[in-house]
Amino acid sequence: MKYLGLAYFTPEKFAALAPEQVKAIVSQCPALDEKMRATGKVQVSASLGDLENWRTLRARGGKTQITDGPYIESKEVVGGLFIIEADSHDEALRIAAMHPAAQIGEEGDWAVELIPIEFYLEP
Repeated sequence: MKYLGLAYFTPEKFAALAPEQVKAIVSQCPALDEKMRATGKVQVSASLGDLENWRTLRARGGKTQITDGPYIESKEVVGGLFIIEADSHDEALRIAAMHPAAQIGEEGDWAVELIPIEFYLEP
């Protein structure tokens, strides 16, 4: 079964950190990402771009409306995502727990949400 992992953070908390704190946190990510990839179960792993460039598209009055984003009401936003193929839910949880957002970044309020994927269209 495939699972989507969403890595969240709270922009205000992360922005309040001193640059050296951010550097110390972020410098730990590559090794944790590599540990996760070494399982052979990670199919996609990505960090998302600047929030300033996000756009939200919604159907309104029969037309697609584009607004600045993120506009999903939440103090936390998605900063990264990954897709894993696991043989069980427990295995998916074990692999997701390796993600940097589940290991470090408490100061930035990082978290991982793991969601089973019911439909997946491969290219």
